[in-house]
Amino acid sequence: MTYDLLTRTGYTIDDIGDRLTWSVLLSFIRNLDTDSAVGRELGKYTGWETTDQTNILLADMYDLLQAINGHITQLGGSKRKKIIPYPRPGKETEDKQHIGGKGSALPYTDFMQWYEDKRNGRRQL
Repeated sequence: MTYDLLTRTGYTIDDIGDRLTWSVLLSFIRNLDTDSAVGRELGKYTGWETTDQTNILLADMYDLLQAINGHITQLGGSKRKKIIPYPRPGKETEDKQHIGGKGSALPYTDFMQWYEDKRNGRRQL
């Protein structure tokens, strides 16, 4: 409780009864969210209330919807597009992708620079 009180209000335990009344403290504790230190200690919804957990679930739902849309497109007679998962923290970014096969892989950014140079060169002709 000390951590929540200090980080969310700026008060300390020493302020109770003086600058912070007991009724205000009780109201503060009753209205703490489950992501607070007190909420985590009570553990009622541990693991489900954090934004990290929500973000993971949303990214998984996005991937699932992409797969469903791909299957529906394929059933309609169109070619199925490659499913690109929603980016997650700690995974490779677009800059680390490579174009080409083994031994001749070209970093994505270098390929895009080469492509833009070729494209711009053609315009000038």
